[in-house]
Amino acid sequence: MQELLAPSTVSQSKDFSKHPCFNKEAKGSCGRVHLPVAPKCNIQCNFCNRKYDCVNESRPGVTSAVLSPAQAVHYMDKVLAKEPRITVVGIAGPGDPMANADKTIDTMRRLNKKHPQLLFCLSTNGLGLPAHVDELAEVGVSHVTVTVNAVDPEISAGIYAWIRDGNVMYKGLEGAKLLLSRQLEGIRRCKELGMVVKVNTIVIPGVNEHHLEEIAKTMKALGVDVLNCMGLKPVAGTIYENIEEPQKAKLDAIRDTMEQHLPQMRHCQRCRADAVGLLTEDRTKEMAGCLSACSKLELPAEETRPYVAVCTQEGLLVNRHLGEAERFQIWNQTAEGCYELVEERPAPSRTSGPKRWLMVAELLKDCKAVLCAAMGATPRAVLEESGLACHEMQGLIDQGLAAIYGHGDLSQFRKQKGGCKMAGCGGSGEGC
Repeated sequence: MQELLAPSTVSQSKDFSKHPCFNKEAKGSCGRVHLPVAPKCNIQCNFCNRKYDCVNESRPGVTSAVLSPAQAVHYMDKVLAKEPRITVVGIAGPGDPMANADKTIDTMRRLNKKHPQLLFCLSTNGLGLPAHVDELAEVGVSHVTVTVNAVDPEISAGIYAWIRDGNVMYKGLEGAKLLLSRQLEGIRRCKELGMVVKVNTIVIPGVNEHHLEEIAKTMKALGVDVLNCMGLKPVAGTIYENIEEPQKAKLDAIRDTMEQHLPQMRHCQRCRADAVGLLTEDRTKEMAGCLSACSKLELPAEETRPYVAVCTQEGLLVNRHLGEAERFQIWNQTAEGCYELVEERPAPSRTSGPKRWLMVAELLKDCKAVLCAAMGATPRAVLEESGLACHEMQGLIDQGLAAIYGHGDLSQFRKQKGGCKMAGCGGSGEGC
């Protein structure tokens, strides 16, 4: 398979030739690690039966433990100490990364900051990809694999038992049409952002094998870089457990045909969600104990909640009441001691009623503190019970951040009672 070069929109400081799944020549010298931080899935495939506790199975959807983003950073440090040839960090489950988008993006953001030399990739069914593709690009994801088993909803309707989009579950043709539209949109957006895209297609005898060339043609038109035709592996307890696995000769012939349209990946190892090591020298079993130990780590708050939320009108001053804030700016301290704006998060609607503060607590669960001009007793109680330190102040955002991260005194920045003087604020100074 031809080596893929870094697109112009991706940092040229990273060597794309070191991704062993996209460059066969690197499989014996460059390794990958899959971080199992995404347990939930948003579709049920008729060939999938996820098990979390069997170290002897080598197939997607299987892991011996699940990590939080903070635990994943600790585990990554241990993996690199044990196997310095790791060049790629991937998230491939054990569910779907985009069904766990907050954990997936948080993990990638943390690792891109600590290990920026690594390549970052993920593997998804594509249902949740369009909603998060911009964030993925921002946190450094350069390689995306999307599993596309049909481009005809009449065919894919028989491949998936159900598809869940948010709180709505779809079955049959309706769900198949939704999935396909999201897959096509997600792939298109990934290519627009300069990502390298691989498509995995499960070859299912009697179901989609007659349709494979249509998949290849459609993916080529979208600019997909690599197609990986994988034979179905029957798994006990699934609808397809009695379908016979395609033989190697048949798969080779299929790949020869598909190669007329797209480069083929012929060295896939069907990696587990916790795979680690070289493709030619897997160390997943060896690292299972370490993975399990890291999944049980109780980490200090500064690691599990590294950010500070700020209520601001223009991005310079802490000058919005908590109840009036339409968005929260999320700030972090860099390794050099500077402060950086990570992102902005829309605040829950004011029409949400009392549950609004529970929604804010969930929205800011990775923040150690919130800075605002004022807040009422009820939101303070709810947020503090969730572990979020609540601080009222007036002044520059940097002044507040310096006090929080430097464990300083915020009292000098507290707003005086008797009315708020901040521009555009209608509060009385007694909290909202």
